Amino acid sequence: MDPFLYVVVGGALWGAVAGLFVPRAVYRLAVSPDEAWRDSCPEGHPLGGWVGLARCGEGDRYGPRAVAVALSTALVSAALAAATGPRPELGVWLLLAPFGVLLAVVDFGVHRLPDVLTLPLAAAALVLLGGAALLPEHGGNWANALYGALGLGGAYFVLFLISPNGMGFGDVKLALGLGAALGWYGWGAVLLGTFAGFLLAALYGGFLVVARRAGRKTAIPFGPFLIGGAFVGLLIGAYAA
Repeated sequence: MDPFLYVVVGGALWGAVAGLFVPRAVYRLAVSPDEAWRDSCPEGHPLGGWVGLARCGEGDRYGPRAVAVALSTALVSAALAAATGPRPELGVWLLLAPFGVLLAVVDFGVHRLPDVLTLPLAAAALVLLGGAALLPEHGGNWANALYGALGLGGAYFVLFLISPNGMGFGDVKLALGLGAALGWYGWGAVLLGTFAGFLLAALYGGFLVVARRAGRKTAIPFGPFLIGGAFVGLLIGAYAA
């Protein structure tokens, strides 16, 4: 088999396996801000931890469908592997991809981006990319990743100050990690990923209005589109690097 295919297939298999463990975390985190994280399944059985299959003691499943989440994570991971190839930063993208899927699903469900994920994600992205920068044949620059985190996080903070009802502070924190990932490939990737996020959000909001499922002032979760835009920017940035 071609080495490139090994990389893509390996990325897909990693995403599929990692995606099977996402639904339990989604179930635990998908609560309103005034509620504690869930610690038991719908049947009342205690959950053993954050990592594990979304099945309670009696074998009943809970949370989002594991097959759908695993398939989504596999496709995301395979696409990142295909665009990045066997470069050191691919390991970073594959480690972060399940968390991106997790945050997108949680935000779609309860319009919330938990601090327990967004802030560690930003720190992890910078630390992991720092490690990738020490390895040969990497395709980006760690200093640009740091500037991307500060730049995109700062830009979203300004938007939050201007319109706190239209931009959640969770989006600002998420932008730090996504800015680091995009900044690794330069400011072009940062701008492209940011534009793609706003475009995806606008298309989704327009569809809801046309379908009469929402009004012009209906709030929609922006986190999934911020993540989706960053995904587009990463693919193009990695392919062009």
